[in-house]
This record gives sequence, C-alpha cells and structure tokens, in this order.
Amino acid sequence: MAGKVLTATLIDNAKPPSSGRVEIADLRCSGLSFRMTTNGARSWCFRFRDPLSGATSRATIGSYPAVTLASARQRAEEMRTHVAAGVNPVMQRRRDRETSSNRTFNALAERYMNEHAHRNKRPRSAAEDRRNLNLHVLPRWGKRPYAGIRRADVIELAEGLIADGKGTTANRVQALVSKIFSFAVDAELREDNPCHRLRKRHKEVVGERVLSDEELRLFWHGIVQAKGGRRTGLALHLALLTGVRRAEVAGICRQELSNLADAASATWSIPGARSKNKRAHLVPLARLARDIILELLSTIGKEQEYLLPTQSNRRDGPMMPGSITQAMIHFTDRLSRSDAQHAAVRSWLADPPSPHDLRRTLETRMAALGVPKEHRDRVLNHTPADVGSKHYDRHDYLLEKRAALTRWNDALTAIVDAA
Repeated sequence: MAGKVLTATLIDNAKPPSSGRVEIADLRCSGLSFRMTTNGARSWCFRFRDPLSGATSRATIGSYPAVTLASARQRAEEMRTHVAAGVNPVMQRRRDRETSSNRTFNALAERYMNEHAHRNKRPRSAAEDRRNLNLHVLPRWGKRPYAGIRRADVIELAEGLIADGKGTTANRVQALVSKIFSFAVDAELREDNPCHRLRKRHKEVVGERVLSDEELRLFWHGIVQAKGGRRTGLALHLALLTGVRRAEVAGICRQELSNLADAASATWSIPGARSKNKRAHLVPLARLARDIILELLSTIGKEQEYLLPTQSNRRDGPMMPGSITQAMIHFTDRLSRSDAQHAAVRSWLADPPSPHDLRRTLETRMAALGVPKEHRDRVLNHTPADVGSKHYDRHDYLLEKRAALTRWNDALTAIVDAA
C-alpha cells in the first residue's frame, strides 16, 4: 500500500485504477487511508491492530467528498485514541448500533445538539439551532427514521418555507439540516449527507440600507420619543454613535466603563464573553456617546449594575436585545400613521431600517469621512482575516478608533443640528 502526505488537490486529481481498488496511506495521520475503486468511488478507512487479538483490522470512515480530509483525519485520531484505550472501534460501532433503538430524526437532532452544538457553538448560536429545529424541522421530521430522509425531503422542507415568505429562514434551516447529517456521517450513523452540494434555495440580498441625512435627523430626534421610552431611544443613539451591536448595547454595565470624568479618555470596554466574535472590544467614547452614558447613569440607582435594566417583573438583569429592535419597529409604526408628507418619512417607510442598519450607516459614513478601512474594522470589532493582524498585531488602536469616532461624532452633530 503506497503512502503519501494527502492533500485535497492530490485526492481530487487521483485517477481511478484500471482494475480492483487502490489504497493510499496518509503519512501525516497514522492509520488513515484513502481508497478509490475503478468506478471512481472514493472513501476513507482506518487501519489498526485489534487491542485483544493483535489482528490487523479496518474501520470505514465514510465517502469522499462528503467526509473531507480534515474530518477524516480527526475521525482517525479519535479511533486511534480508542485503540490506545483497548477498544476496537469496529466492535464499538457495532455495539452502538445494536444498543441504539431510537433511529428517529428527533434522536439524531438531540445527539447533534448535545455532542456538537452545545460543545462547539456559542450559546446564542446553539439556541438558534434549537429554535429552528423546534419550529421548522421536528414538527415534520421528528418521528421519521433519519436513515430514510433523502435530498428531495430537504428540498421540499426548504421550498415550503420559501412559499411561506421565509426565504432566509429556509437557507438557515437547510444549513442546519446539513450540519446534522454531517454529524451523522462523522458518527457513522449514515453513509451520506443528503444536503451535500445542495445549493441554497433562496437568493439572499446583501444588506445595503444606509440612512440619509434627512433620515438621521428624523431618527435622532424622534426615536427618544417613541414607544419604549427615552432610555431605549438613547440605547439606539449609542448604537449609531459607536457601531456596537444591539446585544452589546443592551448589556452595558458600570464595570465596563472607565475615565468618564475625562472627556478625552472615556472608554467602554466590552469583554469577549459579551461580544459576537468573542474578542474583547475597547470603545472610545466621543462627546455625544459619553453624554448619553452619563445620562443613563443618572437614571439608575447607585447600586444598580446595568445602565439599561430590564422592565420585566419576571427577571432581573439588563434589557433584552429584542427591546431595542422593537423600539425601531414602534417608531416606524408611528410614522406609518402620519400623513407621510415629509420626504424622510416616505423614504423611511419605503424601506424601514433595523438596528443593524445603524452599524452599516456608521461604517459607510466613516468611509466617506476618509477613515481608513483598517481603523473602521477596529471600530466595528471585525475579526481580522490576515495572518499578521490575527496573530502578530497587538496594537490596541485606541487612538485611531478615538479619532475615527470623534470625526463621526462631529459629522453627526452637524447633521442632526441642521435646520
């Protein structure tokens, strides 16, 4: 059996043998082999010695490209760990199949949630998986044997959501179902993923909404008077001024604020546990943002931790992020009941913006003000993609971010104060 350091390019370019089967051992992962038959079928296996008998054995891993090279190596490493612990992975798989009496999609989904989503995803992402399962998948597939679910079933599920006007949800559900079946392939519960290379059924439109000067004036003066109160309106002001996401704004607390007495050095430090990308985010507070935070502090007691406390009688803690979104919706609803004579009102009602559009507006406006992209990315806490920024650049960009946000502060002041 030949041995090579396997790569995706080498595998994709490999020619089927004229007869029989060819097997190539991966020199980078002991025991892992790539197999290909004369008809072009490609698969992975793991060769090992039985811990008890010492006989050479082989465990199938799955077909390629449904199981990628990286996944095959990870699975082989797991099997090698089992062998080192005295467990024959083939016999273990057989026992698992014999003892597992529940073959429904509901059981598979539970294993995916417990063994993958809760372990490897952010709590918010795992909760979204659970929500999509409960709302859109389990009511239709929960009692079905997962082995019998085919590509046509996935298409039917997605198309049903699209027909209900839920195109984006259809794409998210399809992606989730694909992850669940990829998990099933890795766990040797299925040989294939019915979603493999299945295109998204709905074409999503990239967000383009940016508020005009007139809409910014309308929003700035009106949102603090909308249903939900001035406090929620100030939270949206803060989002527009800093580019911080709505969930991060909603959870702002005293411990995250520093140097508020000094306008030139006031900062808001969002810990990684609260940010979307799990990276701590230092936000310099320009004049308007600092004034808003000082006003919010004046509205709560000295013993209160959160600047935007919940108004719920059923729980303590900060405002829910959804309250910020609802404030925008209520503001739009109020505009829709007006005579819409003003051009800004007509523009707003034609394409009602969301809190995330405030973030896009900030970046677009800073770009127009000449703020470099590198500095805009730091202001918005975008995850750096290049190796240098990700692994080597440890500069905090505090001065650059403060200069950028101060420039936006001044520009927004001029806009909202204009007649």
